[in-house]
Amino acid sequence: MSKKFIVETSARHVHVTQEHLEILFGKGAALTHKKDLSQPGQFACEERVTIVGPKKEMPNVSILGPVRPETQVELSATDARSIGIAAPIRESGDLNGSGACKIIGPAGEIEISQGVIVAKRHIHLTPETAAEMGVKDKDIVWVKLDTNGRKAVLGDVVVRVSPKYAPAMHIDTDESNAVSAFNGLEGEIVKL
Repeated sequence: MSKKFIVETSARHVHVTQEHLEILFGKGAALTHKKDLSQPGQFACEERVTIVGPKKEMPNVSILGPVRPETQVELSATDARSIGIAAPIRESGDLNGSGACKIIGPAGEIEISQGVIVAKRHIHLTPETAAEMGVKDKDIVWVKLDTNGRKAVLGDVVVRVSPKYAPAMHIDTDESNAVSAFNGLEGEIVKL
């Protein structure tokens, strides 16, 4: 079996709680499925919001479903700096002490005192794929990317293992642009 996996660009997005969804989009609101994402059960939604930082607003930000236990905003470092939010590099769900912002929807707005992060680059693997690659959950690895003219080895990549995952690495738009990523790009764990 190939030890390679797809590398996808994860653009800015928001995960919301049901309570916050209803404040932003109205009582009884539900997320509207737009398209499936690579991770089983995850999907892009038709709903969009505006993220407001101390410097300026960022309109038209996608919501990803399904609803979550905590509202979370994932931005690139460039996005966060441009709107004036101090967003730490974190794994999804690790929100204590992270950035704050206002989120505006068509029916209302919310203020979150924490929840804005720059997502730590990571690889989703099934237990079987992780075993074949010789890695385990929470390992930190290096990943080689073969792009045209901008080959790179990215460090500090966290391995996330679950039977609910499909093999894929996620990088943000800053990282994607830095390596000239393209659809179908594959990564490979390397030892340094």
